[in-house]
Amino acid sequence: MRSKQQHSVNFKPLIYLCFFFLFLFLLKLGSIFSSSKMQNLQRKSFKSSYPFSTSGSETYEKLPQSLAEGIVHYATANFTPQQTFKELQITLKVLERRSPCNFLIFGLGNDSLMWSMLNHNGRTVFLEENQKWMEEVKKHMTSMEAYQVDFDTYTVGQAVEALHIGQENDCKEVTDPRLSKCKLAIKNFPDEVYNTEWDVIMVDGPTGFRPDLPGRMTAIYTAGLMARNRKNGETDVFVHDIDRWVENKFSMTFLCEAYWREEIGKIRHFTIPSHRGVWLQRPFCP
Repeated sequence: MRSKQQHSVNFKPLIYLCFFFLFLFLLKLGSIFSSSKMQNLQRKSFKSSYPFSTSGSETYEKLPQSLAEGIVHYATANFTPQQTFKELQITLKVLERRSPCNFLIFGLGNDSLMWSMLNHNGRTVFLEENQKWMEEVKKHMTSMEAYQVDFDTYTVGQAVEALHIGQENDCKEVTDPRLSKCKLAIKNFPDEVYNTEWDVIMVDGPTGFRPDLPGRMTAIYTAGLMARNRKNGETDVFVHDIDRWVENKFSMTFLCEAYWREEIGKIRHFTIPSHRGVWLQRPFCP
């Protein structure tokens, strides 16, 4: 006959085992809760990081047309940019500081859509001499604001004559180009070009690699005149192809060496202050 002590059951191992499984259950439950919370945070983060949504009551902005066109254009393009990477950095630094702004560009090329994209939410306007080329470009870049204009006052072969004309007193007077008596001032742009104060101007047109072509003499002079005629503030003016005589000589003469800031490769940067108001007595070139 066994004693009473021999027939008693030891519950301690069973209790320990129950506590162990309870611990595992609570650990698993905490893991599930933590994972669920993290997924919710990720969903919220996703919604706040991307400007679109296909469900829910949230309203997000669509990708702007100019950016969408730019992505497609440059993803499928096969051409050499008109400016080198280092040359582009000069203008990019200014746009990073000033955009969104009013940006006027003489000339329309393969890199034009890029300038519109870099000036996102600003106004970028192109002035192009070739009607057919402008129409062809706008077929693929419908969001662009571009105008066909004529540069028929002088040709590159008459650049020396134009330079002498620019020394006359009429060309030193700061006024609206439409009212200027200087023969270098362009008067046939759309009114909105004259009525806008441009923060950045780039002269990369018209064409000027042959004596019979328009050249950029009047474009450079008019860009400088518009910059001086703004009510206040400064205008950053860029001239491309300064390796050529016209671009080099006319930019230093009419945009002024004193306003020169920097240049890399074939591009030169000037910062021209307003000559109106309290600066009425400021000389054309300091």
